[in-house]
Amino acid sequence: MLLFKLHSPRNFIVGGGFFTRFVHLPISLSWEAFGEGNGVRSLSEMRERIAKYRRVPIAPMENPKSGCILLAEPFFFGEGEWIPVPSDFSLNIVQGKGYDSEDGTTGKALWGAVTERLATRATANLDPGPATIAAVQSIRYGDPMVVRPRLGQGTFRVIVTDAYERRCAITGERTLPVLEAAHIKPYSSGGPHEPENGLLLRSDLHTLFDQGY
Repeated sequence: MLLFKLHSPRNFIVGGGFFTRFVHLPISLSWEAFGEGNGVRSLSEMRERIAKYRRVPIAPMENPKSGCILLAEPFFFGEGEWIPVPSDFSLNIVQGKGYDSEDGTTGKALWGAVTERLATRATANLDPGPATIAAVQSIRYGDPMVVRPRLGQGTFRVIVTDAYERRCAITGERTLPVLEAAHIKPYSSGGPHEPENGLLLRSDLHTLFDQGY
């Protein structure tokens, strides 16, 4: 699980999500898959922010890559549920800090505070994801469980693209803007956002596939 902390001086944990994977993506794909979920309002703003961390300017037609942490089943706490950061969390940390939920007082206490809040939310949510359910059940049963979190459409798009090595499954086309993640069993018919239910297809073939050709 990865937790979200506000910037200092508001030193609180305000939500989190379940880690799926880390990938390097062209920023055009990151924007297409997640839009403002990238933390910016436009692709041009995303380019500007990335440019600040590069030693070499981004060329006008360049599509630079960025590291993306893919999270599933994200959650956010109301302000009254915010969790103060642990006392050993340095305000100068940039890349985050890890805790063991099974070993150590701090990790156990933090895990307990998060899962307690998730339990309340799961009770109100008629359809919580499998990772959320597993986290809540850990309060009662204690034993760690390995589960596959429910993926969103954006994460499904990225994982299928990655699984097919950014090539159309039929033609081998590698022009990223024309490639789309198709559901083998339509999502509207209960098909899941899972890699096993995905094909990477050129957009015209995706249209034909969805129409039954």
